[in-house]
Amino acid sequence: MTAQLLRIESTPDLVDRVYQTLLDAISDGSLAPGQRFTQEEIAAQLAVSRQPVLQALRALKNDGFVLDANASAAPGTRGRGLVVAPLDATWMRNVYAVRGALDALAARLAATARFRMDPHLIAQGRKAARGRNVKAMVDADMAFHSAIYAASGNPLIEPSARLHWGHLRRVMGAVLQQARQREAVWDEHEAIAAAIAAGDGNTAACLIEQHSREASDNLAARLEHVLKRTQGDKP
Repeated sequence: MTAQLLRIESTPDLVDRVYQTLLDAISDGSLAPGQRFTQEEIAAQLAVSRQPVLQALRALKNDGFVLDANASAAPGTRGRGLVVAPLDATWMRNVYAVRGALDALAARLAATARFRMDPHLIAQGRKAARGRNVKAMVDADMAFHSAIYAASGNPLIEPSARLHWGHLRRVMGAVLQQARQREAVWDEHEAIAAAIAAGDGNTAACLIEQHSREASDNLAARLEHVLKRTQGDKP
């Protein structure tokens, strides 16, 4: 195991903090797809007892971020511990389809209130798009969509979307590497925000669904290319 994880001090919300720390490591690639690790290794690196790690890992398994090593081991071999779930283009398309539906619902509801997006949020997003910090780009993208979820007035949308964002964070960076694609994302965001502010729920929903489909297509194409190249390098 090569990931370097920071120690966590003991607190009442320790399980949640362990979960989030591991999810961040999976999302940014510190814990890479297919990487094997054990509960004991994680507990030692985080300097916490095994119990909160066990509970956090159970939650990560339920959410589809890690798998039992035995379940992913090659036939005739035995795995020990767990592995980070592999990236899969079909799975990502399915995640985007669900998130797109949630986004469209949120946009329609936000438009009924003629919600006006904070211009600073869009400006920060464009600034991040001009830089090279992929995490900042992803965070800005998430902040934009989260603002729409909050403006929808439906408290079920954001927690429902949060799980999908966890999966998408793992591969969004691949799409955001292209400068032209980064600029296009914020052009689309601005058009969505304008439709919502104008109270045009139909246009806002159509734009945000198209935005999601295009992101899904770009992401899946890049991911399939990477996976084929990786498989081609194997003996």
